[in-house]
Amino acid sequence: MLPEAKIFAGRHTMELAEKIAASYGIPMGNVIITDFSDGEFVPSFEETVRGNRVFLIQSTNPPADNLMELLMLCDAAKRASAKHITAVIPYFGLARQDRKDKPRVPIGAKLAANLLMAAGATRVMTMDLHADQIQGFFEVPVDHLFSSALFIKDIEAMKLENLCIASPDMGGAKRAHAYGSKLGAEVVICYKQRKKANQIDKMTVIGDVEGMNVILVDDMVDTGGTLVKAAEMLKEKGAKSVRAYCTHGVLSGPAYERIGGSALEELVITDTIPQTNENPKIRVISVAEMFAEVMKNVHHHQSISGHFIM
Repeated sequence: MLPEAKIFAGRHTMELAEKIAASYGIPMGNVIITDFSDGEFVPSFEETVRGNRVFLIQSTNPPADNLMELLMLCDAAKRASAKHITAVIPYFGLARQDRKDKPRVPIGAKLAANLLMAAGATRVMTMDLHADQIQGFFEVPVDHLFSSALFIKDIEAMKLENLCIASPDMGGAKRAHAYGSKLGAEVVICYKQRKKANQIDKMTVIGDVEGMNVILVDDMVDTGGTLVKAAEMLKEKGAKSVRAYCTHGVLSGPAYERIGGSALEELVITDTIPQTNENPKIRVISVAEMFAEVMKNVHHHQSISGHFIM
């Protein structure tokens, strides 16, 4: 008989972790993270994990302490003789650093993968990686989940006529076509040119959106510049309405103000990253039930392939 799994979390993602534990049907494990006056911290498991499968939940968006907390939790679990250590990372930070796009720069995503494995993670579970190839940076199993199952149900519930799926850039074309196939909708692509990071120079649309209800789909929204510009352009091209579905709500800098004053009817995100501000145009869908189901299947050695389908 399998020993029951145990769920612990870092401080940054505690609210989501509590929802996951409730959906899983077990209480949160007891871990204490003590802060020193200089900012250093140390986690301590206040219950035995010897021989157990432990799920350690933490998104690794900035500040870097979030990643460091997860690494130290992994190390503590390894040294406490946990049998399996699964790092559950709803949002995998540094994922945009998946390659060298110019000389003398790091590959941050690979570095993070190396650190997690060195710390003791025997499995990684995450959602909507910015680049699929990051799975290959790990030498342990990676469960890569997609939010599309949740988003597609939500889009279908709106029963929009003349539905059109749009990608805000060329890199998201595959994702847009997957949504379009599932929803039986037309697909258009926005083509953008950047002067530098987070600053768009030009944008145009490939396809016809006249009279269409457009849904923009992407893996993340950071400053909101791309989404806002895409929404404005699509409205100028004759779109009846424009909404956006983005898995990870990074929402940094002027994002909230931009979204609030944009042509977007609504921005739908998940709770992979906790939100500290509110905006009437932003709606959050929880991924807790999906993660809980996959975690339970992993623990009981059951199939999880249905959650890999975009």
